[in-house]
Amino acid sequence: MRHGTADIVIIGGGIIGCSIAWRLASAGRRVILCDAGVLGGEASWAGAGMLVPGSEYSRACPELTFALESLAAWPGFAAQLERESDTSIDFELCGALELAGSPAEFEKLRTLATTQRRLGIDCRVVEAQELRGMVPGLTAPLEGAVYFPKEGQVDPRTVTAALRIACQRAGVEIREHTRVTRLIPRDGAVSIESSDGGVIEAARAVIAAGAWSNLIDAGVRLPRCFPVRGHLIGYALSAGSLPHVLRFHHTYAVQRRGGYTIAGTSEEQVGFDRTLDPATVDGIAARAHALAGGIIPAVAQDAWIGFRPGAKRGPSLGRLDDTAIWLAYGHYRNGILLAPATAARIAGEIISSLESRLA
Repeated sequence: MRHGTADIVIIGGGIIGCSIAWRLASAGRRVILCDAGVLGGEASWAGAGMLVPGSEYSRACPELTFALESLAAWPGFAAQLERESDTSIDFELCGALELAGSPAEFEKLRTLATTQRRLGIDCRVVEAQELRGMVPGLTAPLEGAVYFPKEGQVDPRTVTAALRIACQRAGVEIREHTRVTRLIPRDGAVSIESSDGGVIEAARAVIAAGAWSNLIDAGVRLPRCFPVRGHLIGYALSAGSLPHVLRFHHTYAVQRRGGYTIAGTSEEQVGFDRTLDPATVDGIAARAHALAGGIIPAVAQDAWIGFRPGAKRGPSLGRLDDTAIWLAYGHYRNGILLAPATAARIAGEIISSLESRLA
């Protein structure tokens, strides 16, 4: 049983929760970061780390603006995190390709590219011959692609490792294996109860527990969030053998700077079932090999699953009614992309609320 006090308690130690904790502690706030398991042990550990908003949005909307803002923030975010943690982050804007397998698909991508350029997304159409030169190992019959030169990848495992160090250096108290079960808002503050009987009194709390977020009792109905299981596979390949992120229908492939390559994925609403399905793994491997057989072998070396935090209406970001609780969950498959902008927004709102309370 552990008690305590803090300015802010962050519930959830994935890339979102850690980034918010880092920003708040760097601003001089007393922060406790709680995770039911270990920091970065769930979706942030499992994620492919693609930074590809161009393949996610096709119309003007606040979500697109937020995604582009976060993508633009990633270089500075990564550089600062490397400095403050003295560690290296596997991050590069290597460009991404959205591929077309038929003339009809290519025409649709051409039209989409025109729309996306109007929306501020940097992209251009690539014909089949140029595409083969950009990625020599492609083996699928492809008509062309749209290329997004400012997109890329980051290894979230290196990010969360760096965030742990940066948070500790900024003064964050990290409590792993601490499952928060209940939040009790009262008098402009909040009590945070954990399953071991511990209680933390804080001025503010942030729920950033991914797919587990609305399992917490906050005294009011929380926006629904649910787990979407995804299978991923990995290969140890030569560095530089896959120069760009590839997306083709429901298949993607992304390579780390050192050559480790990830392909995916599946989407299943099966609760928190952690069963690894061999047939699903084989299916992803077959699709990836058919797409880029000159690069990607027919059989994967590694396979794992993760639980994306699904939400019907997009991420829940901001204050919960007029309570002392903030929400930062439901990012679905874009949590890594949206981490810098989410942290800036939530930390900024909380600091403003604390300052206005003292004014």
